[in-house]
Amino acid sequence: MNTIKLAPLLLIFSEVAKQQSFTQAAKKLNMSKSAVSQQIKRLEEGLELQLLARNTRGVKLTPIGETLLARSELLTEQLANAVHDINQVKEQPSGAFKVSVPPFFERNIVIPALQQLCLEFPLIKPELVVTGKWQDLIDHNLDAAIFGGNLKDSNYKAQSIGKVSDVFCASPNYIQKAGMPENLAALQQRKFIATPWQQGSLKLFDGAKNEECEINLPHAAQTNSVSTLVDMALGHMGIALIPEFIAHKELSRGHLLRVLPKIHGKAWHFYYLHRYQGNKPVHVQRFYQLIRHYFVNANSVGAEQG
Repeated sequence: MNTIKLAPLLLIFSEVAKQQSFTQAAKKLNMSKSAVSQQIKRLEEGLELQLLARNTRGVKLTPIGETLLARSELLTEQLANAVHDINQVKEQPSGAFKVSVPPFFERNIVIPALQQLCLEFPLIKPELVVTGKWQDLIDHNLDAAIFGGNLKDSNYKAQSIGKVSDVFCASPNYIQKAGMPENLAALQQRKFIATPWQQGSLKLFDGAKNEECEINLPHAAQTNSVSTLVDMALGHMGIALIPEFIAHKELSRGHLLRVLPKIHGKAWHFYYLHRYQGNKPVHVQRFYQLIRHYFVNANSVGAEQG
């Protein structure tokens, strides 16, 4: 008999032998009594041996049946150990965990999330790719990615992290020299530090009027890094439109001031992407929970400071 077909029959035989009853074995295996009986018959026919002697009290092992039971019990234990090992791997993931994140996400959100993740799953080895560009998960061998803005069409799963608004900020030194603008028209007369995605017509939201508005702000300086944008504002180079949760630390210290506090940039969305279609690994899901926790915390602190 084919050994692959033999394995499940041996497991059923082992249970019948231990229970000394087709009825009790059927209950244990969650099968019907007739199905168990048919499988034992198949096993005996395939081996051309009688393994069980039936009587009114139940079943009794034949001498060859006792020999086979000793081997079958070993098979059962090995299978149970294999399942246990698999469950242990599921509970304790290990190996590389590669994630792509935006440049301004790492310090207050991603790093503390990774620290906690490594405490909970000490066998994983995190690899962080910091980039502002779209990274295809399969092409770059990523387990997950954090992406802000409009998502590209893909088959990847996307979970919402939350929304971010940008706020106008400048150093006290710059405001002292240039003056605090009272409205958007006055803002156009100040030096504006821009990023590539903030050039041209800017879509804003006026909280005082509860309406959207647009403005064109010629830039006096530019950078493609949000971290550098903060540094340039701290260096008294002009007014910058900075993500609120990034600016809150410098605002709380008084190193930056809010400019036109009722006006902020249009909210944009952050997503957590992964490539698992079914149940994702526990550490991948846990990382999302941690990222969202630190993101929400950073935004709430920023809102309080605003």
